[in-house]
Amino acid sequence: MPAISHASAILIAIMTSLPASAQVQNLDQDKNGPKLFAASCADCHRSARGLAKGRFSLTLWYYLQQHYTSSSATARTLTAYLQSVDTPPRSKTGKSQPPTKSAATSASALRPPASVSGR
Repeated sequence: MPAISHASAILIAIMTSLPASAQVQNLDQDKNGPKLFAASCADCHRSARGLAKGRFSLTLWYYLQQHYTSSSATARTLTAYLQSVDTPPRSKTGKSQPPTKSAATSASALRPPASVSGR
């Protein structure tokens, strides 16, 4: 029977003395979107605007979860924040697209004129 080395005996003693209920602490647990961005992204990105680039929520969440955040919940919070500050897509001329007419305005423009009842 081989003898246990001194280092192995110390390692076994340390591992058996650790509490079974020890849990990992999530440092990002109660942070909102702007705080997560400041803690994780601001070193490389000056602003959160435009980082979502119109991506689907699921795509952006998955990317952030795999590469930048410590948990699924953190990725979800950061995804919501980035999408909330995302800039609208630009037109081919480089300018933001003009606001469109509302459905009510468009519908009234298509309505035929009222008939005259004095015939």
